[in-house]
Amino acid sequence: MAKKLEKLVAKHLLKLPPAMHNDGAGLYLLVRETGSRVWIFRYRDRVTGKLRDKGLGSLNDITLAQARVEANKLRTALQTGVDPIQSHREAVQAARVKRAKEKTFGDCCAAYIKAHRPGWRNAKHAQQWRNTLDAYAADLLPLPVNEIDTDLVLSVLEPIWATKTETATRVRQRIESVLDMAKARGLRRGENPARWRGHLQNLLPEVAKVKTVIPRAALSYEDMPAFWQDLSKRNTLASLSLRLQILTATRPSEAVGARWEEIDLKAKLWTIPGERMKAGKEHRVPLSDALVTMLEAMPHRDGALFPGGGRNPTLTTDAAQNLVKAMRPGLTAHGFRSTFRDWTGDQTAYPRDVAEMALAHAIKDKTEAAYRRRDMLERRARLMQDWATYCTQGPAQSGTVTPIRKQATA
Repeated sequence: MAKKLEKLVAKHLLKLPPAMHNDGAGLYLLVRETGSRVWIFRYRDRVTGKLRDKGLGSLNDITLAQARVEANKLRTALQTGVDPIQSHREAVQAARVKRAKEKTFGDCCAAYIKAHRPGWRNAKHAQQWRNTLDAYAADLLPLPVNEIDTDLVLSVLEPIWATKTETATRVRQRIESVLDMAKARGLRRGENPARWRGHLQNLLPEVAKVKTVIPRAALSYEDMPAFWQDLSKRNTLASLSLRLQILTATRPSEAVGARWEEIDLKAKLWTIPGERMKAGKEHRVPLSDALVTMLEAMPHRDGALFPGGGRNPTLTTDAAQNLVKAMRPGLTAHGFRSTFRDWTGDQTAYPRDVAEMALAHAIKDKTEAAYRRRDMLERRARLMQDWATYCTQGPAQSGTVTPIRKQATA
């Protein structure tokens, strides 16, 4: 005798107690203890022989008649060898692939920047990130991210690899990062075509072989005392920020961004927070007597030492750079770090490590960096005082060599 089908009655469905209520031929209404009611199609897996349940939807959305139609489709599919659950998974995956094809490289760039922006030191970095890709990878932006291949990456890099090597390196790294993110989100498969090691290194010359290092134009340290006299005659925020930069051997951005809460005049110390440093680590800077005098003469206020105007909370690096150009055409503000480094190496006996620490250069050797826990503040304080004396008074008054250790007294 054939099993009875369509056992359930539509008008009674809302009165059924919690249980699996069989309508026949694999269709059930599952009534949960919470009162929710969902349609289930139960069938036996032809490979494992186990019973499997495929949800068809809620009674609130699907009527009894609609559930029977859907169950009939699934029974027909089973007869042709199509597993309902596996078929659904494949359909979902196909839909994801379709969406991935619709995601462009530009979409993924925007998503990457949005995700990583909170971890970057400032908004300017995010803008530079996007500007670099807009300028040099514009042809990739409208393309589906899963279609970016080695030839497309090379079409971006090859025209600038030999002429703008540093920029090309950044572009490659950023393309690689975006494509890695896209793969992690299931938007593409396979190896990253922008990967250097084991891939692009076989197609492009090594960076060291094509990169031409052009040092920033710097003032000779012999000319520094005369330059300082000229600079001291100018009483503008730009000149004051440049004086701070020179006597601390800091970067232009670190100087113009200085804030009063970072300055301890009593301790003669300037502590630059990690978010404003290139290496991302806090940097303590000893202040010379000349700088303490200059800072004490400035109007003390909360906030920036060198406030900007308009949308800029602080003076921009362009202000100091323009002043340098006006005073000595061809020089750069950043070049004063080289002036300091040359003077230290040629005219003093301070160890190399002390000078490098004064410049806040990162230690490339990871083992050495792990053991270097002190910042040589006392020795750097003597170095910066000697540097300030040389800048402000010249070599005749400052002396040229500072002993590393005090001689023992009798």
